[in-house]
Amino acid sequence: MLNNIDESSKHVIDAASIFTAVGSVLHWLPEVAALFTIIWTGIRIYETKTVQAWVKRRKENASKE
Repeated sequence: MLNNIDESSKHVIDAASIFTAVGSVLHWLPEVAALFTIIWTGIRIYETKTVQAWVKRRKENASKE
């Protein structure tokens, strides 16, 4: 999904995501910012090698059935 974005851009967006999360918890930013953080963090977690291995394994098991 984010394969076309370079790593430095991802780090900047990650930092913005962390700032957004802290700001949301402290009521500095509106709920829309919290939603952005949840979506971005979910995408980043989904892209990790661990989750991708789980997805691959699940697809392989589903194709065997």
